[in-house]
Amino acid sequence: MILPMYDNVEDTIVACKVHDMVLDLIASFSSEDNFVTILNGIGDSIPSQNNVRRLSLQNARKGETQNISLECMSMSQVRSIALFEHAIDLMPSFSSFVVLRVLELNGCDLRDHNHLKLGELGSLLHLRYLGLCKTGISELSEEVGKLQHLQVLDLSQNSYMKLPSTFIKLRRLMCLLIDYDHKRFPDGLGNLTSMKVLSYICDDSLSTMKGLGSMERLRELEIWFDNMSLELKEAFVQSVGKMSNIQILRVHYKSDGVELMDLMGERWLPPRGLREVILTGGIQFSTLPAWIRRNPMHLSRLSKLEITVEKVRQEDLDVLGRLPTLRILYLSSHRQSRLLLVGADGFRCLTSFKLFSLWPGQIVLQPGALPKAERVDLCISLQVAKEEAAAAAGSGSYWFDMGLGSLPSLRRAVVRFYRWGVTVGEARQAKFALQNALSAHPSRQGCCILFRPIIPPDVCS
Repeated sequence: MILPMYDNVEDTIVACKVHDMVLDLIASFSSEDNFVTILNGIGDSIPSQNNVRRLSLQNARKGETQNISLECMSMSQVRSIALFEHAIDLMPSFSSFVVLRVLELNGCDLRDHNHLKLGELGSLLHLRYLGLCKTGISELSEEVGKLQHLQVLDLSQNSYMKLPSTFIKLRRLMCLLIDYDHKRFPDGLGNLTSMKVLSYICDDSLSTMKGLGSMERLRELEIWFDNMSLELKEAFVQSVGKMSNIQILRVHYKSDGVELMDLMGERWLPPRGLREVILTGGIQFSTLPAWIRRNPMHLSRLSKLEITVEKVRQEDLDVLGRLPTLRILYLSSHRQSRLLLVGADGFRCLTSFKLFSLWPGQIVLQPGALPKAERVDLCISLQVAKEEAAAAAGSGSYWFDMGLGSLPSLRRAVVRFYRWGVTVGEARQAKFALQNALSAHPSRQGCCILFRPIIPPDVCS
């Protein structure tokens, strides 16, 4: 009855849907009980009491029947309305709704529909949710500041969005979704002390960074930086340190260069409820952050970690392996130790493991390692692998053996071979050795192996 929807890139469940027959059944029951009134131009009917509370305008066909239906309908009791793009011409003016609490306009292009005046949104004094995702607008009216009960504002997928100065009056706002290319926030962001979700904020002003420190209830923060001066870093780290309820933290640096974030690595003490940390776009730590090294067991709920360190050492993997609930690990580095061993005593919950390095070594997965890993993405220096195998020849090891064949849950593997220092024949031999190791895997029918032979440009030249 309930079907999962998968992300094509990560191969993870991102949403759920119901079968069309089940959807029709739900819609029928909803209409009978007057839970939702659906107008789609096919057999529409208005409740006899004419007390519509929840209205959905879907796939409407322009015609007399639809216009008459809306004219006969009273909007005075409508609490919720969801509008689909093809029905936008049927939407009454915003001032028609007296007690509206939910307004869902996501995906509707509002630029060419002059009968919908955004300035009238200020009259919806009871509004809690306002969905304006992908509507083509670039600014909000100053009237939005009158929505004192607004809790969720979705402005995502609208380029170069400009927020009015009255935006900071939304003291009860709990969730703001906006694209990272929006214009600068108005001064006074710290007034929004009820905020719990703030996604895609991009603002390099010190006042904004300091204002974040007032959002002690914040649970999810995604922020983009163009500039990361020392003063800005200090203000950001100080503000994040005050967020005792933060669960998801995503930080992106839009520059092409490398920006050291050791200040955050040493000074930040994350709360126990932290579930996800992503730092990308050139943000790098010199060593594994102290907030991980000090006590991995303190991060008892951390399930996703994506960071870059200058060098990955064996002790770093050992520490990361002790994170008790870690499911997804993307670890990047400039270089790594010659040989990294992943043992059976760590990473007990890991399902996706990616270890990328510009100058890699050899990685060996020992028996019992990564028991739940379904996706593995690794970089291997064939020269180092060959030298390590030669050093261990007395133990009877193969010249190339990563241990991928011992992962019981493996579904997809990506192996990048860095080929400098070995012949083409030796590279082929390593590839065949890896294929043979997986040929007897219990899930070999569903296991996809991708090879990425890489020769750095400086070696090619």
